[in-house]
Amino acid sequence: MTNGNKIKYEEEFIVRRGLTMFTCRWLPANQEIKALVFLCHGYAVETSIFMKDTGIRLAKAGYAVFGIDVQGHGKSDGLQAYIPSYNDIVDDCIAFFKTVREREEYMNKARFLYGDSMGGAVALDIHRKEPQDWNGAILVAPMCKMADKMKPPPLVIAILMKLVKVFPTWKMVPTIDIINNAFKDPRKRQQVRTNPYAYQGMPRLKTALELFNATQALEKRLDQVSFPFLLLHGEADTVTDPEVSKELYKSAKSIDKEFKLYPGMWHALTSGETDENIDIVFADIIHWLNKCSLAGSVRGSPFCHADVSDVVAVSPVTAPKHESDLKSEFKPNGSIQLKKSSDSTT
Repeated sequence: MTNGNKIKYEEEFIVRRGLTMFTCRWLPANQEIKALVFLCHGYAVETSIFMKDTGIRLAKAGYAVFGIDVQGHGKSDGLQAYIPSYNDIVDDCIAFFKTVREREEYMNKARFLYGDSMGGAVALDIHRKEPQDWNGAILVAPMCKMADKMKPPPLVIAILMKLVKVFPTWKMVPTIDIINNAFKDPRKRQQVRTNPYAYQGMPRLKTALELFNATQALEKRLDQVSFPFLLLHGEADTVTDPEVSKELYKSAKSIDKEFKLYPGMWHALTSGETDENIDIVFADIIHWLNKCSLAGSVRGSPFCHADVSDVVAVSPVTAPKHESDLKSEFKPNGSIQLKKSSDSTT
């Protein structure tokens, strides 16, 4: 259907591993598609409602946007918020995204991953499995490591890891209320609580173990990231660790990479902040996509993967500095941007 925003929204169910899985898309109605964007949603949420604003904004900017609800989330099959295998959800995303990319009308379009929280981890693992197939990614507060505040005490973790073999679906992992700690704007927080597909219970044992293991593995592979990316994180995030995003930015081999750390913002940058803050974040996302989508097809992209020997950090208020001065750029006095480009000069 076509709505007043001059975009088309469509839904489709597919079958994967014997499961019926929900997919959706937002398409520009009256303009040429600039590139493809593939959404990877976060833990306990879904695509069609929670990421609706993202889909609409990007489609209005000229991008074809595709999403899938992973197992146990949204309108897809599975026990709610139960992830028996993190690797399966990565592979499910790869399989669906590939069917879209291989359509004749999309084969020559640039393609980007968009990962939010848990979806950021999924996007990075998609890149690990398909290292040459993507023009880049937008990583919004990626779950490369859970914040310490989210973790149970070590003794509790040890007990839970024994129980998981017998009671994998039990909802008994003690943690802080994610919604209260991720969504800064009380109105946005209430919107999530009224979403019938947003899970609000304690994490299930197996789900918690799978996500914990995924973040442990990711944290050890940050230096293997080689595609272009825009990395966004709220400085006051207590759900995923902004310090690990700093480490991802410094460690990644990508030729083209940018990091924006937003002072005072929380975890849900595109859905939990004030309208003004959300507009700022999306302006940064669309600016980056517009720049990178000019690269065209994956094979012809100048943003290809390569090792880098030098990293430059650029602040909007100071001259460029070398990587050794990187920490001095993180100051709570305004929006902070770190950027590394292929023609690095100091």
